[in-house]
Amino acid sequence: MTVPLSPPRRLVELTVDGEPVRVPEGATILDACGGAGQEIPTLCYGDTLTPKNACRVCVVEVDGSRTLVPACSRKAEAGMVVGTSTERTRHSRKVVLELLASSVDLSTTPGAAGWIEEYGARPGRFGAEAATVEQPVKVDNDLYVRDYGKCILCYKCVDACGDQWQNTFAIGVAGRGFDATISTEYDAPLTDSACVYCGNCVEVCPTGALSFKSEFDMREAGTWDESRQTQTTTICSYCGVGCNLTLHVQENQIVKVTSPHDNPVTHGNLCIKGRFGYQHVQNVAPPADTSAPVSGVATGGGT
Repeated sequence: MTVPLSPPRRLVELTVDGEPVRVPEGATILDACGGAGQEIPTLCYGDTLTPKNACRVCVVEVDGSRTLVPACSRKAEAGMVVGTSTERTRHSRKVVLELLASSVDLSTTPGAAGWIEEYGARPGRFGAEAATVEQPVKVDNDLYVRDYGKCILCYKCVDACGDQWQNTFAIGVAGRGFDATISTEYDAPLTDSACVYCGNCVEVCPTGALSFKSEFDMREAGTWDESRQTQTTTICSYCGVGCNLTLHVQENQIVKVTSPHDNPVTHGNLCIKGRFGYQHVQNVAPPADTSAPVSGVATGGGT
């Protein structure tokens, strides 16, 4: 059996914060920064999706470029000189974080609190009257919850539901400008939409605007604690496709299921059974009462 190999890619050399870095042709500036050991904040970037350049948190300065460029989508070029922590980039990230945090609840966004502190962002400087996207949480099914008060309109859920992965097209962007929001077609209830409850939108959401119902309930009860959770990757047992599942377990209970993004079968995507059908693992039948008579079987005495 022959294993097909990808054609070799030429390496390009560029400079990141004064250090030479070599990356394969076609790699992004974000890839180059990672190779140089520079951590760039990202929100709308998804490693399984085409970059949308929506959040602008990952911008860097490139010599010769009039504007700051998004590191997640700009391809690295030979001879490029990149600055990741210049005064201009830090100021831009600070303002973006202030604008986001003043209008959106970032409390469940991984890394957001640290970035706000690192860049000295002060969301409160816009005052108590700053417009927010706060709205009631939508809990209309037992699988996942929609909290659009945490939505930054990164479009990752739309892409995952659309032509990049699921091809269900159950959700899209409704409205314009400040009234833009993620919505089902004609704002129909989720149960009446084209949603197949695969949860791939939940997988890519960076802020917790979409979350497992189990996670939402535990956060509301104050029992959600990722530091006490373990992760175990296994194979889904529902069919023969071979999807990888990562089980998140807290106190010996599965609290949610994700999938490795580098898996060649699923690339982080699952169906409703793989992502949400884990309850049977935890439903343990009570031990049988061996003292009770079994129907149709003689328990002693004469014939």
